Amino acid sequence: MSFFGIQLLNGLSYATTLFLMAAGLTLIFGVTRIVNFAHGSFFMLGALLSAHWVTNWFPAWADSAWLYALAMLMGAAAAGLAGALAEWLLLRRLYGVPELYQLVATFGLTLAMHDAMRWFFGPGEVFAPRFPGLKGSVEIGTEYFPVYQLVTIALSPLVWLGLHLLLTRSGFGRRLRAATQDRAMLAALGVNPKPLMLGAVVLGCALAGLGGALQLPREPAHLQMDVQVVVETFVVVVTGGLGSITGAFAAALLIGLIHSFGVSLVPQATLVLVFLTMAAVLAVRPLGLMGRPLDAGPRELPQPFNLGPARGWGQALAYGALALVCAAAWFGGEYWQSLAADGLILLIFGISLQSMMALGGLVSFGHAAFFALGAYGAALGHVHWGLGLPLALAAGSATALAVAAAFGAAVVRSGGVYLAMLSLALAQVVWATATQWVWLTGGDNGVIGLALVGQAQRGPFFLLLAALAVASIWALGRLSRSSLGAALQAARDAPLRAQASGLLVNGIKYRVFLRSAALAGLAGGLFAAHKGAVFPSAAGVSTSLDALLVVLLGGVHHLWGAVIGSAALTWAGAELGRGVEYWRGALGVFVMLIMAFSPSGLLGALRLLPLRRSAVPKEGG
Repeated sequence: MSFFGIQLLNGLSYATTLFLMAAGLTLIFGVTRIVNFAHGSFFMLGALLSAHWVTNWFPAWADSAWLYALAMLMGAAAAGLAGALAEWLLLRRLYGVPELYQLVATFGLTLAMHDAMRWFFGPGEVFAPRFPGLKGSVEIGTEYFPVYQLVTIALSPLVWLGLHLLLTRSGFGRRLRAATQDRAMLAALGVNPKPLMLGAVVLGCALAGLGGALQLPREPAHLQMDVQVVVETFVVVVTGGLGSITGAFAAALLIGLIHSFGVSLVPQATLVLVFLTMAAVLAVRPLGLMGRPLDAGPRELPQPFNLGPARGWGQALAYGALALVCAAAWFGGEYWQSLAADGLILLIFGISLQSMMALGGLVSFGHAAFFALGAYGAALGHVHWGLGLPLALAAGSATALAVAAAFGAAVVRSGGVYLAMLSLALAQVVWATATQWVWLTGGDNGVIGLALVGQAQRGPFFLLLAALAVASIWALGRLSRSSLGAALQAARDAPLRAQASGLLVNGIKYRVFLRSAALAGLAGGLFAAHKGAVFPSAAGVSTSLDALLVVLLGGVHHLWGAVIGSAALTWAGAELGRGVEYWRGALGVFVMLIMAFSPSGLLGALRLLPLRRSAVPKEGG
């Protein structure tokens, strides 16, 4: 009985943090329709500022409960002020922009805030003292539970009650609710939406900062807190239902309890259970536990797929330029060979995502799942069965294809943020499997010592990478001109009309999803062969975002966009990383500028390639 009681309390305590984060994210999304990936950065800001205040700047405050609590509130206030600055500089330029661009722009904000906090606070962890007056524990059977965590458990329902009263009893809250349900009607009634959006962002970020500050007596503040917490926050928000504070409260309790009991009963499947819970809820209730249909968010206007230079000499010149760059890298020495190989693999991975995004309108926030499955499939096939490079690549691609075949049927029935979160859930399940199932994957030690490409095979392998990259570009161009490509674009732009015309919309999307997963798995297998090792980070959030950056930096609707995006990202990661200490922050600022002022990417901004207004469909594809 004491075991059950302790795990119940642990789950409720964890749910408090999740709810504070999820309530803020729900509020921001409900009013602004911004998918704010940087929400974890405000959580981290609240934790770091409060920790430094009571530890390094004014340690005397740690002896007073009132002053310690004031330091926590100051951390929340700092997060709110940072949110106001972010809204003024960035977020208000993203209103009316599709969720995909919002996600990438706020990921750039995450990079910028991370390096800004590393510069200001330093890279080390900060161990804050225990909260004065709440340092003991209470006995529950044969177990003990900290008093401080009992107090924090009470905060979750209090915050929910406060938000409920704010949204139902105040004029500001009623306008916020109206903005959540129908912003167009609210604007038609003469209500200025800008103060409402600013207020929602400030309040949501302050709640995130408070959640971070409340963590201090339990764990140190550090610079990895942002991404760790934001993924599970997205799970809670989607499980509860987008725009529903009460749904976020219920989902936080559910996820918190599953996490707590999972850690004790099946530690190797804890994260898998959390994401499977979300998938199960969405399978039964596609809008989450308490989600309701909201007014349609911004949609991207139908755009033709830009095939680049006209056929003939223009296409030959473009492919020739790519071949020339590859040749220059090969003769430039070992460093440039390795860098070019990284870029070519990233290019293939990016095209795998671009094919389903640009033509099918399927947005994935977790495409790293198939990349990692391909990498592990190739690596394990080589280690356990002695497969050579061709068979190992085939095994990796087949592994990704098999999982996509099982997972894709659920994915293609979803849309928007829900589809994106389902794909993110799959990526996190793959990451958790790779991390926790040591007997299969080696855990954090990874699968190392691969000999798929020896020193003598470096030249042929580089030629293989270049050939596969060219073939991927050509295949994407051919798909866009085929009857399947035309059907995909019809289903993307006018799904009801396409369905009424007799097109099997879900079946068409399923086909392109499988092709995309197989190509991503091939890219993962090539990555494993090139690096000689595979680690769980291959399935991490940053890997998925790399693919998104490749596609969006160059231009999602440009055939050659992934080429430009992969070259820019690979060069920035390698060259800036050597000479600029805070290069990630600089990259984040660049990403924000591109997404805010030119969502069509670098090619769209520079207008380098003439737009092909139409393409005659061919049969097949």
